Amino acid sequence: MTFKTNESWDKYWQGTGDESAFTSGGVSHSAIRSFWNEFFSSVKQNYTTPKVLDVASGNGAVIQCALESFNEIPVELSAQDISNSAINNIQSRFPQVKGIISNANDIPKENGSFDVVTSQYGVEYAGHEAIFESARLVANSGSLVLLMHCDSGSIYLECKQNLDAIERTQKSNFIQLSIDMLSAGFQAVKGAKREHYEIAATKLPPAIKELEAIMHQYGVNVAGETISKLYNDVDRIHQRMQHYEPTDVLAWLNRMDDELEAYKERMASMCLSAISPSDFNEIKNNLKKSGFTIQTADKIYVPDNQLPIAWVLIAKKQTN
Repeated sequence: MTFKTNESWDKYWQGTGDESAFTSGGVSHSAIRSFWNEFFSSVKQNYTTPKVLDVASGNGAVIQCALESFNEIPVELSAQDISNSAINNIQSRFPQVKGIISNANDIPKENGSFDVVTSQYGVEYAGHEAIFESARLVANSGSLVLLMHCDSGSIYLECKQNLDAIERTQKSNFIQLSIDMLSAGFQAVKGAKREHYEIAATKLPPAIKELEAIMHQYGVNVAGETISKLYNDVDRIHQRMQHYEPTDVLAWLNRMDDELEAYKERMASMCLSAISPSDFNEIKNNLKKSGFTIQTADKIYVPDNQLPIAWVLIAKKQTN
């Protein structure tokens, strides 16, 4: 990942500290929770006080599930992420969790430091090297457990649609044209000539039509309702300009411009990180060469959806 993409995720995690990890940047489907509940139940049976590391932890979806599963049973939990905000959020909610701020390709821990190393929609963002860096940290007889984006899955399709919607919105220049129109409109409300406002207003309709076309194609919820909110709020402000503070409105539009760019970067990184079947086979083969036994290598499906939501890979480190 580039620094710019890391920055967009860091800004994202700054705003999710008080949310459930399974509703902010993760996947809330019950099938994901069920997977982790079942897995951690097996860990409880095999370890007295397991050492667990979650890689590219984000807002701590796996950490949250582990704590719920272990409850009063002792467990040593660590969370790794390149984002300082992500780790701060996790530790503010779960003070017992140790935080590691690092690149997933270079985690500052000794070989075999953990009984279990996990990742949910995270490690693949840093490339295949990060998967094998995670594997390095697994102790003998320990487990590497990964849920990864699938390039034929429903999440990939959604991200691809979101990315297209955002790129088309940016290309339409809707935000800048709205800024130009509303700036001139606010001046007209204060008594300036309407000529500049009327000229600016004639330039916005093509961009409006493009946003309408995007929402017609993908639905009003596309891109987390960002586009429909932008569309509706600009229209409402335009209709009642005399009731709004110009500085506040223009600052909001500029923030939205920044947020669209950050959102685009996150969607692009999701699409680029999705694992193909050939990639998945290569990862499995390389893990085998590294001394792992593949226990589970499959896709996770949910009811009423023919597309998978994730690759699931569980590999056990053989005893030397």
